[in-house]
Amino acid sequence: MAEASSDNLGCGCEEKRHEGSSPQSVPPGTTISRVKLLDTMVDTFLQKLVAAGSYQRFTDCYKRFYQLQPDVTQRIYDKFIAQLQTSIREEISDIKEEGNLEAVLNALDKIVEEGKDRKEPAWRPSGIPEKDLHSVMAPYFLQQRDTLRRHVQKQEAENQQLADAVLAGRRQVEELQLQVQARQQAWQALHREQRELVAVLREPE
Repeated sequence: MAEASSDNLGCGCEEKRHEGSSPQSVPPGTTISRVKLLDTMVDTFLQKLVAAGSYQRFTDCYKRFYQLQPDVTQRIYDKFIAQLQTSIREEISDIKEEGNLEAVLNALDKIVEEGKDRKEPAWRPSGIPEKDLHSVMAPYFLQQRDTLRRHVQKQEAENQQLADAVLAGRRQVEELQLQVQARQQAWQALHREQRELVAVLREPE
């Protein structure tokens, strides 16, 4: 009974997710902005991702735990799916911000819209498609390279801090070992002197 109810609950959650995130139907001939099209593609991808990682498959992977704790398994699955979707959306938002994609896509929509009524050939800066594409894409890739370089430099700095901390810890350990050895030697010397003193005191006059 518990297994059946949990399956139904999992299926219900997936159906609600699909219904809530499904894109609205668009009448034929309607122009959709590229930004909205990108968001729709992300939503569709997330829907397919949730469908691929269904609750049934999740419980099949953790069958023993599901049989013991079906309610807990359901909560874990829901939280996992929610966090996965949030993480993917945040990552895509970061990519959109770094590449300034919304502004670029809106500008492209504007160019396409303005060119609908034009009958003469579209103007190109150089007339060479490869050169024009390079002039547009090169700044983006350079920006991506600079971003990656900053990430690498930050990671290298953190690694260097960790290495310095490890070296400092090793030096402290070595100093402690030297202190222990010095105290041990001092104690041994004191012990020898005490034995010599006792031996002298025991000698007959």
